[in-house]
Amino acid sequence: MATLMQLEEPAPPPARGFALWALGFRPFYLLAALQAAASVLLWALQFAGWLGHGYLPTSVWHAHELLFGFALAVVVGFLFTAGRNWSNQPTPSGPALMALAALWLAARVLVLAPWPLAAALANVAFPLAAAYGLWRALWAGRNQRNYFFVGLLVLLAAAAGLVHAVQLGWVSVPGNFGLQLGLDIVLLIMAVMGGRVIPMFTNNGVPQARAQRVPWVEHAALGSTVALLAADLVLGAIGMPRVWPAAVLPLVAAAAHGWRWWLWQPWVTRRTPLVWVLHAAYAWIPLHLLLRVAAVAGWVAPSVAVHALTVGAIGGLTIGMMTRTARGHTGRPLLADRADVACYVLVLAAALVRVVLPLIWPAATVAAVLASALLWSLGFALYALHYGPWLCRVRLDGRPG
Repeated sequence: MATLMQLEEPAPPPARGFALWALGFRPFYLLAALQAAASVLLWALQFAGWLGHGYLPTSVWHAHELLFGFALAVVVGFLFTAGRNWSNQPTPSGPALMALAALWLAARVLVLAPWPLAAALANVAFPLAAAYGLWRALWAGRNQRNYFFVGLLVLLAAAAGLVHAVQLGWVSVPGNFGLQLGLDIVLLIMAVMGGRVIPMFTNNGVPQARAQRVPWVEHAALGSTVALLAADLVLGAIGMPRVWPAAVLPLVAAAAHGWRWWLWQPWVTRRTPLVWVLHAAYAWIPLHLLLRVAAVAGWVAPSVAVHALTVGAIGGLTIGMMTRTARGHTGRPLLADRADVACYVLVLAAALVRVVLPLIWPAATVAAVLASALLWSLGFALYALHYGPWLCRVRLDGRPG
């Protein structure tokens, strides 16, 4: 009963004042949620054969928008918000943040328009502009520890450029090369940030928790993820993705990430939704890596492994972090309410349906895609509806940001 009561919080008094452009998480979390709700439904209709496609082929557009639209928006919103704390320097806000959001929106529209060069330029320019905005704050604050996030944003720009260069016929590499690199980079970002915040949030939010960060396990998890990115870069460039390193490295990485997750004591978080959602989402990372091994061996379709990462890990971790950081940075209690829990259940259920159902019943793949898309879209639409007003208003405690 006490746990159920925790999920109910008294309604705070309405905050006055418009603050959408005060800090990066505000517009980019809202835009990401709205785009996630709309684009995945459109993709499901395309997959079922009910809609055509624009400049990018259907499956490429779907993957491109999840990576360089939704996931990148969440990453940038988070980094701009965390970067201000890391450096004690301002990250883009006001007109600069508005311009970045407009560039992101332009990139989303242009991939649907018959102007492929403009689409390519906008999609490369956005992560580069975001990298510059983050770099200025980190440089001014001499926060060298986090410079590599700037480099990862630049690498995401390069991956986006590769996707468009292939479509424009400028380079001759496998069609999914840029997408795979983008997935690997986002996986590395999640591995780094998950290792920093999940054990901390676990110990802070669950009194009996003793989540640990063991140095050699941390090095193994992050090192194997970097090695996997490097292997995909080399093997993809030479057109040989299905060779033994493509199986050995994910297997090593799966063991490292699985052990890392176990050391964080996920079982003690079951009564704390704001924490268990992060553990449940992170568990999809070693599962994705094991499914990659199975895909190389020909035991499962590669799309099953991809969606364990995209829907399970990326979707779960983003919805978990979007609720927690939005609560913290709008001055609200760090307690999940019923709407938050519903968001978590919908997104994680979307992953289960999209991954598990095709594994046990391949003939139901189209139904699984449609059902998963509906669950995913409902989860992020609920987030936008619930958090949209908070993201647009000033903090309850009157602090800036």
